[in-house]
Amino acid sequence: MKMQGFFYPQTIPDSLQMYTLYMSWLIYAVLSAFFAALTAILAKIGIKDIDSNLATAVRTIVILLFAWGIVFFQGTFKQLSSISRFSLVFLILSGIATGLSWIFYFRALQLGNASQVAPIDRLSLVLTIILAIVLLKEKASVSVIVGSIVMTIGALVISFGK
Repeated sequence: MKMQGFFYPQTIPDSLQMYTLYMSWLIYAVLSAFFAALTAILAKIGIKDIDSNLATAVRTIVILLFAWGIVFFQGTFKQLSSISRFSLVFLILSGIATGLSWIFYFRALQLGNASQVAPIDRLSLVLTIILAIVLLKEKASVSVIVGSIVMTIGALVISFGK
């Protein structure tokens, strides 16, 4: 199987195909979780004595430069004109949702403890599952439902437990 991209410059043997596909998303998900956790701590430190919206704007500029830097490094900026209007509309809506999430998250961090805000913010996982079932018609197994309930209880216990 030939997988090309930023982290897959070579051909991968077919015998490793499933393992590689499984591990690639898992590795990226773990890295995402780590950097999301780091974001909460760094943001909590960084928003001391400044407006949370200003902090969000500064963070957004950094993300903008970082993301476009990767796009130019990979050469994928050439694909910009091939994005369909349909995809563009949903990417714009996703960007608006992300911006609103960041604004509310930074304000919550400014007002509360990171150890309380982060678990409630991570309820987005449960909300994503619910929205995927309702809007995308994805199927939910019993383990996904039970896991979502446990995650919700865990987030509430961590945030509000004394």
